[in-house]
Amino acid sequence: MAKPKFITDREELEKLAPMLKAPIRKQVFVCTGKSCSAVGAQEVMSEFNRILVEKGLRQGKETKGRNPVGEILLTECHSIGFCTIGTAVMVHPDGTLYGQVMPKDAAEIVEEHLEKGNVVERLALMRLDTVREDVNA
Repeated sequence: MAKPKFITDREELEKLAPMLKAPIRKQVFVCTGKSCSAVGAQEVMSEFNRILVEKGLRQGKETKGRNPVGEILLTECHSIGFCTIGTAVMVHPDGTLYGQVMPKDAAEIVEEHLEKGNVVERLALMRLDTVREDVNA
């Protein structure tokens, strides 16, 4: 196997990974593991993608219809920890964990949480910052 090349030139790095120039504010993780997939996780992921791309918020390659300097990363993952109660979604870095998310909820999470900074209380199961505060008390 060839030794990986370590790139130190910032311009070269930005050409290879344009996201380095993106003003990323949040990352949304959508669980698409076995249990979440059984209750519509792929549809939830698709709806987040559709809305974020439509609004020009999803960071990514233009060839995929995304915004190279978008503010939101959308990431598919395979377990957040709430899989037994429905599609789980986590917003990072604020650490809000949503459960039982349906495709119709994606628009509300994008508008209220990602754009306005308001947690969607009816879906929020826990906030990791609250847990950290309790541990340090």
